[in-house]
Amino acid sequence: MGSLGRMTGEKLTRLIEAATEKRLPVVVFTASGGARMQEGIYSLMQMAKVVNAVNRHKAAGLLYLVILTDPTTGGVTASFASEGDITLAEAHAMVAFAGRRVIEQTIHEQLPKDAQRAETVLKHGFIDRIVLRQEEKETLAWLLKYGGM
Repeated sequence: MGSLGRMTGEKLTRLIEAATEKRLPVVVFTASGGARMQEGIYSLMQMAKVVNAVNRHKAAGLLYLVILTDPTTGGVTASFASEGDITLAEAHAMVAFAGRRVIEQTIHEQLPKDAQRAETVLKHGFIDRIVLRQEEKETLAWLLKYGGM
């Protein structure tokens, strides 16, 4: 996916809106360092724009499934990556909002080595399951067949 900028936000919003119109589930794989800050406020606006499309999709009773890959950070984590009806993550994926250095400088403490890894995020209840990449196809097929809303 890359950075979340105007183009990515527009494409993702249109995809979700089309799926809502056609009554289809949405499966999103995330891999991002966050918003494209060089675009200024326009990239930050994409966070709300995509989340609004996700909320309309979910309000229509449709499945929104997220698979977090390495890395999923910044504005993507703070917005649509955290909105899944079902949220999976690849093993050992970095899932965070801010970087390790920023957090450590802010709290004046060292973070545990695994603080921003999918396994820790799972332990704290923010994702539903860890899935190995080679198991994703089978897992998604099962979820789309039996986990639909």
